[in-house]
Amino acid sequence: MARRRTIGAVVAALAAALLPWQSAAAVDGAAAAPGPEVLPSLRQWQPGEGEFSLTDRARIVLDGVREQRTSADAKRFAGELNGHPSVSRGRSTARSGDIVLRQDASLRESLGAEGYRLEVGDRITVTAATSTGVFYGSRTVLQLLNDDGRAARGSATDVPAYRERGVGVCACYINVSLPWFERLMKDMASQKLNQLWIEAKVRSDTDPESAFWGYYTKPQIRTLVAMAKKYHIDLVPEINSPGHMDTYLENHPELQLKDKDGVASPPRLDISRPEALTYYTSLVDEALKVWDTHTWHMGADEYMIGSSYPDYPQLQTAATAKFGASATPDDLFVDFINQVNAHVKAGGRSLRIWNDGLVGHNGTVPLDRDIAVEHWLGGGAIQQPSELLAEGRPVMNSAYSLYLVRGGYTTQTQKLYESDWTPLRFEGQTLPATAANLTGAKISLWPDSAAAETENEVEAKVFMPLRFIAQATWGGPKPSGTYAGFEALARRIGHAPGWENTDRAPLADGTYRLTAGAKALTPGADSGVSLTRGRTAAWTLTATADGYYTVRSAENGLCLDAVRGKKYLGAPLEVGAELSLGACSAGARTQRWQLDAGTGALVLRNAVSQLRLTERAADGAAVQTTGGTRLTAKSA
Repeated sequence: MARRRTIGAVVAALAAALLPWQSAAAVDGAAAAPGPEVLPSLRQWQPGEGEFSLTDRARIVLDGVREQRTSADAKRFAGELNGHPSVSRGRSTARSGDIVLRQDASLRESLGAEGYRLEVGDRITVTAATSTGVFYGSRTVLQLLNDDGRAARGSATDVPAYRERGVGVCACYINVSLPWFERLMKDMASQKLNQLWIEAKVRSDTDPESAFWGYYTKPQIRTLVAMAKKYHIDLVPEINSPGHMDTYLENHPELQLKDKDGVASPPRLDISRPEALTYYTSLVDEALKVWDTHTWHMGADEYMIGSSYPDYPQLQTAATAKFGASATPDDLFVDFINQVNAHVKAGGRSLRIWNDGLVGHNGTVPLDRDIAVEHWLGGGAIQQPSELLAEGRPVMNSAYSLYLVRGGYTTQTQKLYESDWTPLRFEGQTLPATAANLTGAKISLWPDSAAAETENEVEAKVFMPLRFIAQATWGGPKPSGTYAGFEALARRIGHAPGWENTDRAPLADGTYRLTAGAKALTPGADSGVSLTRGRTAAWTLTATADGYYTVRSAENGLCLDAVRGKKYLGAPLEVGAELSLGACSAGARTQRWQLDAGTGALVLRNAVSQLRLTERAADGAAVQTTGGTRLTAKSA
């Protein structure tokens, strides 16, 4: 009990201070006056008289900008504004009606790395210490001028309450398309969200045996990195360990943890074996070369899910051998994390983990204090957020209430908004006030039932949760007293500029013959599908509400499907698996197909697996692969 009181006192002391990236002015004036209708709402707003109007004479004027990044942002900003104003340099040249982007490094102490000042008068001026601050100010200006190019005059100091405002996407087991990620990043940037955690497998040259589908190629990862830089987003990549490693360990039985009866657990790395650390860090090193991030996430969650340490006595034996008679398997688990931490720190990176493996025992091996903990689960012996904060470590709120699961739990955004949720409310504990090492919060998207929803459906579902977490972590006053008002405002503002440029329906609904040269896509034996020479067949393409097509055989009334081969989380992810025909079902997401169109041809991509239809060389059977056969569609 005495220890609990000490922890509480430490947290209270931390909570009494302003966050280091907050300015007193921003906090004190947060509720001084209702601000313009932007999301997230401005932390502080001082209204003026009259309004600013954007005209075709407007220019974007760069003042004190020396960073190439800010200049590139300004050019894109000009393309996003109505009229596409020109970009020029020099404050002295600014005139009435212009938009001035001003960068002044001396303001870093008051505005931090992301804050900015906004003045709307005869001209609009955004002032910040960094390129990111200028970028966020430009996002606000876009919303101010969104409807008719008019904005109420006034001024604001807008500094975020939390330094980490994030989204997590588990592209684990399944593949989430790069266009989907870019659309997400565009929306994140418009809402001033700055962190994107991605659990994804990089196709490995170090361990080619782990390169089965669900992976991303190294060029694809580099594309994601470039996207994130463009939108001022920090990427946090993850390879989960020592649990949830089945997509790596499937072909490595020697590294799989075996129970007392010798039965292997494919998702679990046997951390009693020295080569386990060597194997994992080799994957980390290879991945970080292409991710090129300053942070690494190793997961470390649910290692014993559905089981317990006594089922694996070798862990206790290894713990005792390394740390003495009083050691427990928890010590071995924490030591494995600490060794990974030392490894990534040697490369100049920091480490993050999930919290559920931290039971708060007074063990032999304490968790390194510089490891950031993302708290998603409370209860039982798991350490409370207040305990983790009192230890001085960085803590992020990644609460289960912020989850969005394919085919499962969906963020209850209205409930969170109406209950005034903030990052202080963790699973199992609500803090009385903030602490300097409480970094922020994020929503997390998981594919637990990967075939239950398409990524386009997930995109639609995440619209309001995304805006809610932005509002909650930026920290301005509630933009509406009701959730209905908040949602109406969000829908009115809409998506980021350029978000809606994707053509998801390149063909009109109708019946077509799909051919590849002299071959035609035709129904085959055993409910299969083939590319066959000397035959013709008709297929009815019908657009679905979520932006895909169903492809139905006019010959037998069955629909093109991808349900054969190896599956993960219900998704058909085996490269080379045969495609098939099945009874048409409106709810079957594996029967939905994306049309990748270009240069007069198209490729059929399955909405769930994200693999494309191609021809198997041996017999012409239609299979799914990472490549794809280019087809021509002609009306039947």
